[in-house]
Amino acid sequence: MEAYKQEFIKFMVESDVLKFGSFTLKSGRQSPFFMNAGAYVTGYQLKKLGEYYAQAIHDNFGDDFDVLFGPAYKGIPLAVVTAIAYHELYGKEVKYCCDRKEAKDHGADKGNLLGYEPQDGDRVIMVEDVTTSGKSIDETYPKVKAAADVEIKGLIVSLNRMEVGKGGVTTAQKEIEAKYGFPVASIVSMAEVVETLYNHEIDGKVVIDDELKAAIDAYYEQYGVRE
Repeated sequence: MEAYKQEFIKFMVESDVLKFGSFTLKSGRQSPFFMNAGAYVTGYQLKKLGEYYAQAIHDNFGDDFDVLFGPAYKGIPLAVVTAIAYHELYGKEVKYCCDRKEAKDHGADKGNLLGYEPQDGDRVIMVEDVTTSGKSIDETYPKVKAAADVEIKGLIVSLNRMEVGKGGVTTAQKEIEAKYGFPVASIVSMAEVVETLYNHEIDGKVVIDDELKAAIDAYYEQYGVRE
């Protein structure tokens, strides 16, 4: 596992973004872990977050893109900080674009998009926090394609939850790839999270002990993908 991935996993825990316990997901599933990118709130955290996203995009997709698109609302700061970090780390100027939940009907920037206005031929990478069902992409993908004749180069998320999507057979990430024809990558997977945190301490406390590991294993027995 790359060093930046291990750093990112610890960073999520230290930032109180990746939590362990018992959580009811939007899908109704009871999960022993939960990731909330909205908990990145300080300048330092946002700077580091952008760097991790930029590194993962560079590793998975290279520099062959022009625009970072972040779905509202959590995708907006993700797209902004990643665009800044990409310039700082790799010297490449990329633009950011986001959607609005409600279209603006006045001013020079009216419409349902914020930031850069996509043009025909633009190559776009979509940036999200996590995808469990793929519902948000189903909502935002048509908006991006309606804005201009763009090429979606891929989708990057923080965490691959590695559980079955809406179809009940493969992951949400694989479902998105099959439905829309572009690759989906993550900074880290849940398997890498468990590998890094099981019986390891952060700030003097073991994050994933035997009891929590058993709960995670049981969750994947029920919702994990059968390879």
